[in-house]
Amino acid sequence: MERASDVAGRVTHRTSPNPWVGAVVVPGTSDGDVCFEGATAPPGGPHAEVVALEAAGEKARASTLYVTLEPCAHQGRTPPCTEAIVASGVARVVVALEDPDPLVSGRGIASLQAAGVAVEVGVGAELVRSQLAPYLHHRRTGRPYVVLKMAASLDGRTAAPDGTSRWITGAEARSDAHRLRARSDAVLVGAGTVRADDPSLTVRLPDDDPLARGPDEQPLRVVLGSVPPDAAAQPALELSGDLGAVLDSLGRRGVLQLLVEGGPTVAHSFHQQGLVDRYVLYLAPVLFGGDDARPLFTGPGAAGIDGVWRGRVLSMTSLGGDFRIEFAPTSPDAGEG
Repeated sequence: MERASDVAGRVTHRTSPNPWVGAVVVPGTSDGDVCFEGATAPPGGPHAEVVALEAAGEKARASTLYVTLEPCAHQGRTPPCTEAIVASGVARVVVALEDPDPLVSGRGIASLQAAGVAVEVGVGAELVRSQLAPYLHHRRTGRPYVVLKMAASLDGRTAAPDGTSRWITGAEARSDAHRLRARSDAVLVGAGTVRADDPSLTVRLPDDDPLARGPDEQPLRVVLGSVPPDAAAQPALELSGDLGAVLDSLGRRGVLQLLVEGGPTVAHSFHQQGLVDRYVLYLAPVLFGGDDARPLFTGPGAAGIDGVWRGRVLSMTSLGGDFRIEFAPTSPDAGEG
């Protein structure tokens, strides 16, 4: 299952709005360490199970198939994966997670069992739950998984009093932020950020980077408010109003992960309304040394210590001279990812 998860990790930015799934076929006959793997293709292409089974060929008969997500049993853009599994002669299927999509949701497992295939569910569940967090969240709520990205000095400031902020963090942290963009279906900022910084909001990575994106593979650019026609962020989707309605709209468009890169006002709005599923904070060894520099959030915060937001740190990584801290809310729903 770990290998299947590794295979899925190679296509996290290629399959949306479908889940990024990995599969491994282990032959029933003794072939040493030989096994066959597959990952979900871009929309319209074969799912991971079919790719792995085609690679295995006749060796799929009497084999064990490990797959990170429950195989589908319905006709979509591609035929049901369960039919391919049964036809191949697989004896046993090991599934990490049941698919919460209403079109699947246990039907794939039931279909395999009805055909006489042994099914085991739950192996590697925590690993895969983390990997598929955006997909699982979207299927359960209809909204994107929201990642709020911020960069700040050690004293919690994002820009000088005159608004200048390039560059607080170093090159390695900025490259990591581009990889975060590459894993997201959409990038959101406020109209104020567009007017002040004129960002392009594109993924800019070397061609040899596995997460590099071409001109036609860029994330959807979303701006809260109106965008000047000559802005670097054009073409962009302009939205306004209630943030919950904004997320609902993006969810209907098939956005599984939304990266919020807005300034302190937008960051405060998402944070204060409890709409952030994951926080990514880049901290640079920089001190503005005063209270007039711009903060991470603009707006009212907790009135007392009992009201402060508390989360859990998921990881802390050194990137050149900077630190990357990833953290999440402590609510039960935040356990995904």
